Amino acid sequence: KAQSDMKATVGNIFANVPGDLPEELTEVLISAREVTLERIVSRGHASPPGFWYEDERAECVLLLSGSAALRFEDEPAARELSPGDWVNIPARARHRVERTEPGKDTVWLALYYRLPA
Repeated sequence: KAQSDMKATVGNIFANVPGDLPEELTEVLISAREVTLERIVSRGHASPPGFWYEDERAECVLLLSGSAALRFEDEPAARELSPGDWVNIPARARHRVERTEPGKDTVWLALYYRLPA
């Protein structure tokens, strides 16, 4: 949409989370040419054994609530994350979520972006 066609939107990052969350909840908040902003809610979720994320886009994640452990394939140990922690993940960097806090919502903001060639 053209900038002049856009309407203001408002929401609450912690609202509308289902009581039953068998799988991680991912919701696109903003999507533009080279940028996507998502809300991710985890509740004891982790990446499946042997699975690694490897996106063509760079990703910056900000942990808003809960706790998590994020592991990069080229690092010996997972990084422990607490509310307020953020991590910028280069494009194609293999990483996985080792754990999120069980019984509590771990809320992330994930900004996916492409750098100019």
